[in-house]
Amino acid sequence: MKAPEPLPIAPSTGHDRLATRAGPARLSRRVLREEPPRTEIRRVFAENWRGHGARKVWRQLRREGFDVARRTVARLMKDMGIQGLVRGKPHRATVPCLRSRDANAPGR
Repeated sequence: MKAPEPLPIAPSTGHDRLATRAGPARLSRRVLREEPPRTEIRRVFAENWRGHGARKVWRQLRREGFDVARRTVARLMKDMGIQGLVRGKPHRATVPCLRSRDANAPGR
């Protein structure tokens, strides 16, 4: 039986990834720094009937004294899979595909 091929990543990356799973103390500074804003973003989002987008969540966090960038709030909301309500009618960017039409249909 042939030995499995090694993964195409640097060994230090693999070791670091395994170490972060084993102990949260090995997490990156960015991950540790962004954990408190995540909980606050969830709280503000839930308090406002899950309707606020990144800009309004960011504004509310600033009012409450949290110093966090708007783009960071947007990125964290995207990572968490939450987004505010989208207003208006959805736009149709393309014309329906001609291939889906019946080519043998009678003309007008």
